[in-house]
Amino acid sequence: MTTEVRVPTLGESVTEATVATWFKKPGDSVAVDEMLCELETDKVTVEVPSPAAGTLGEIVAAEGETVGVDALLATITEAGAGDAPAAKPAAKEDAASEAPAQGGGDTVDVMVPTLGESVTEATVSSWFKAVGDSVSRDEMLCELETDKVSVEVPAPADGVLAEIVAPEGTTVDASAKLAVISSSGAAPAAGKTDTAPADGKQYSLPEAGTPNLSKDVKDGPAAEKAMTEAGLSRDQVQGTGRDGRATKEDVAKAAAAAASATSAAPAPAAAPRGPVAAEDEAREERVKMTRLRQTIARRLKDSQNTAAMLTTYNEVDMTEVMALRNEYKDLFLKKHGVKLGFMSFFTKACCHALKEVPEVNAEIDGTDIVYKNFVHMGIAAGTPTGLVVPVIRDADNLSFADIEKQIAEKGARARDGKLSMAEMQGGTFTISNGGVYGSLMSSPILNPPQSGILGMHKIQDRPMVINGEIKIRPMMYLALSYDHRIVDGKGAVTFLVRVKEALEDPRRLLMDL
Repeated sequence: MTTEVRVPTLGESVTEATVATWFKKPGDSVAVDEMLCELETDKVTVEVPSPAAGTLGEIVAAEGETVGVDALLATITEAGAGDAPAAKPAAKEDAASEAPAQGGGDTVDVMVPTLGESVTEATVSSWFKAVGDSVSRDEMLCELETDKVSVEVPAPADGVLAEIVAPEGTTVDASAKLAVISSSGAAPAAGKTDTAPADGKQYSLPEAGTPNLSKDVKDGPAAEKAMTEAGLSRDQVQGTGRDGRATKEDVAKAAAAAASATSAAPAPAAAPRGPVAAEDEAREERVKMTRLRQTIARRLKDSQNTAAMLTTYNEVDMTEVMALRNEYKDLFLKKHGVKLGFMSFFTKACCHALKEVPEVNAEIDGTDIVYKNFVHMGIAAGTPTGLVVPVIRDADNLSFADIEKQIAEKGARARDGKLSMAEMQGGTFTISNGGVYGSLMSSPILNPPQSGILGMHKIQDRPMVINGEIKIRPMMYLALSYDHRIVDGKGAVTFLVRVKEALEDPRRLLMDL
């Protein structure tokens, strides 16, 4: 039986790729999910795994060729097929130890799903099933946590969860194996795992100065990038690919071996956190930060270190917006099927102001200022696991109803951890509503590389002087944090004033005034 190897989905708007490296050659034995080749697109490098176990037959797209999505790359003659080459008797034992036992097709590997552009690793946060549990196809097995989103991993087949390769708390890369499902209900035969060879020997680093790579053979770009990020030289990586090429898996194993080799050395003393009484320490609870919380902490600190951040304040009388909302909210809900909230008014007001003060919607790229002739509005949303910012694209061209629908839909999926990475990228300006939590005044932190963020706060009745008379008005403080490297004080104040004017007289939004 012959199985085709085709170009996988390359990502949004990416239609073609170049074959960078083949790790196997015709006639080589391959296992399920073993990396066959590496493709290069304009933005990312994509590794192509084997869809079946067997022998690599014909390579249709050679190295250097440009191929489209779903193009044929190669063929595989599956093991056991009539036209498959007979295995050499002396190699039977080796082959059995080199590939995970397939049980005649009775076992299925559970792999890390696609995590999104630029996301290379995740942490296993929880397993919903235990070893020995029965599972159904598409039933959720576990949940992975990346820097921004949570990813649920479904079962690829019916059967019994025979082995969990990556327990909770394990950090896995984008091509790692998570578990094994046995369709027959039997545990898989012991074989090679992702971290140890079949002979039982621990992976060790090659001796310095003895690389196993010919000077005429070049590693794939993904492996080279992984070596750079891990701080490893080529001499430290044992290549297992074609002609001794290093793969990302080889780099990961070498990095793990290097880490274990240095772990015996005494670790530097951690910074003291101050004296803690024994009875107090016994009542403390230490919890590891989630990947999302670590990313939030890093990005917020990077924002403070990079931008010349400054905040300016104003206040807005919400009387007219509240009156307009109360008058039309029932009709709005009946016609559009979504509630009329305050966020659509603020989104519209900000889009209106950004047209007059475009630098607040721009960003700095080296020594250039990049002005955006569109508004991709980020709406900050609090979730049980941390703050995320889904993006409403081309918000300046949307109606009130379209904005409210997208806010409701994206907000619900943000709370459920269902947002994709693409939905949280590309924002040009952000609105953060601390008022829903009761905040009266705050200074929001920029969301890099954006140059502006508007902070909303709670609506509070306050005495105001109106035409010489003291009246009670529903007031809200507004805060605009901005990057002073690109936005001057005049521009920031003008922006806030235009937002204030549009909200205090919503008819301005209709007249584009």
